[in-house]
Amino acid sequence: MGQATRTTKLLIAEGKREEGGANTDKRLYLDATAAVLNQARAFYIDFFLAHAGKVTERVSYFSEKHQEQRERAIGANELLTWAEACTVATREHPHPSDSWNFSERFPDMPFVYRRSVIKDAIGKARSYLSNWANWQRSGTKRGKPGLPGSTNHPTLYEGAFSLELEDLDLRTSFVRLKVYTGEQWTWANYPVKYSRYFEQRRVEAGWEQQSPKLVLRKQRAEFHFSQIKEVKAEKVRERKQNPHLVTVAVDLNVKNLAVISVRQDDRIIETTFVRDHGLDRHRYEHLKRIAKKQWQTGKPIKGERSNQQLWQHIRRTNQDAAHKVAHRIASICAKYPGCILLFERLRKIRSQGANKSRRMNRRLANQLRGKIRQYAGEKAYVRAAVVTVEVNPHGTSQYCSRCGNLGERFSYRAGRRIVEKWGKLFWCPSCHYEANADLNASVNVHRSFYREWHWHPRKKPPPSPVETSG
Repeated sequence: MGQATRTTKLLIAEGKREEGGANTDKRLYLDATAAVLNQARAFYIDFFLAHAGKVTERVSYFSEKHQEQRERAIGANELLTWAEACTVATREHPHPSDSWNFSERFPDMPFVYRRSVIKDAIGKARSYLSNWANWQRSGTKRGKPGLPGSTNHPTLYEGAFSLELEDLDLRTSFVRLKVYTGEQWTWANYPVKYSRYFEQRRVEAGWEQQSPKLVLRKQRAEFHFSQIKEVKAEKVRERKQNPHLVTVAVDLNVKNLAVISVRQDDRIIETTFVRDHGLDRHRYEHLKRIAKKQWQTGKPIKGERSNQQLWQHIRRTNQDAAHKVAHRIASICAKYPGCILLFERLRKIRSQGANKSRRMNRRLANQLRGKIRQYAGEKAYVRAAVVTVEVNPHGTSQYCSRCGNLGERFSYRAGRRIVEKWGKLFWCPSCHYEANADLNASVNVHRSFYREWHWHPRKKPPPSPVETSG
C-alpha cells in the first residue's frame, strides 16, 4: 500500500479586461495577500522558536494496540489549538499575551488563512529544531542550520477559495478568492484559463482532492491543485517469488535517452530504443551562444541574470523530453502488470574536461537522466502499481551480457572498427557476441537485479581484429 501524488495547474487569465482577463488591481491584491501571509507566518515561526519546549514536548497516551501507556510527540493540531489560545483574542481567551498578540497585529484576518500559516510555521519550526539537535549531537562546526524562512505559497483552505464552473466556456470559468486589498479582506473573482484537460484530471476516479496553493510568478499567477491516490503494490521481495516475474530494465544515455528491455523466463521479450531526436545537439548549440554572450559581456554583475530566455528554453526542452520518455517507459510497464522497473543507481556523474559549453551540456544531460528516472518511477507507480528498484551499476557497460567476460566497446569509422571508451557497439572476445553497447548494458541491469553475475577477473582479452584508436 502506497500513496501517489500529482499536481494540476490552473492559470489565472491576466490579459486585458475587455478580452476576459483580470484587471491590474486584482493582481496587486494577490501580491498583497501573499505579503501579509508571509508576515503572519514569520510571526508564528518566531513564536514557536521562542517556545521550543512546547514544540518538542512529549505527551502520554494509551495505546489500544499494545494495551499500555506510551509517549508520542505533541500533534500539529494540538499545537495549533495552543498557539491560537496564546495569540488570538477569543471569548474563552479574551486577553492574549501582549508580546504575542496576533489579533492586534493582523486584525480581521480570516481564520482559514491564520490556521494555514500556523500549520506552515509548525512544520518549519519542527524541522529547524530537529536539524539543530542533530547538528549539536554531531559535535562539528560545519553544517550549522540556518533559521527558517517565512516565504511560502499560500494554502487555500475551504472557506477562502471556491471554483465556479458553469460550463467549459473560458468566459464563464472563474475562481472566487478571499484577498487582502492592503486595507481590508474582501472577496474577488478571477477569470481562469480553464480546459478539458484540467476537468478530466479533476474528476478522475480514485484521486482525492487536497487544498490548492496560490503560486505567484513574475509573469503569471496560477493555482496548483494537488491530488493523492492510494496505490496497492506488492513489495519487491514478494514479487521475486514469482517464477515468471517480468522485469523492465532501462539504460539511460545521451543519444539514446533510454534503452528499454523486458525480460521474462530468462529471455528478452521486448526491446525499445528511445532516441533524443537531436536534443543533445540542439542544447549544445544554445549553450555555445550563452557562453559566447557571457564572454562578450565580461564579468557578471551581482544580482543580475543573463540569457534568461535561452536558459528557460533549455529547461523547458529538458523537462518536455523527460516527461515524454517517462511516459514511454510507463506505457511499456503497463503492458506487464506486476512487473518491476529497474534503473542503475547513478548518483554522482561529474562533467570534466572539454570547454565550458560541453561541460554545461554534460551536466544538463546528467540532470535529464535524473528527471527521467524520477518521472518514470512516479508515472509507472500511478498507472500500473509498478515498483522501481535501483541496482548496482558496476560492470553493466564493460562486461558481456551473454557470458560475463570483459569485453570491448568500438565504433565503425570509414569502414574500420576502432576501439574507444565511448564506442556505440560492444564486442566480446570470448564468445564473439556483438551488439549495441546500450542494449548490452540494459540486459546487464537485469542480471544485476537477479545477481546472476559470473564475471571473470579483469585480465587482458585475447587478440582481436579490432583496431585501437590513437
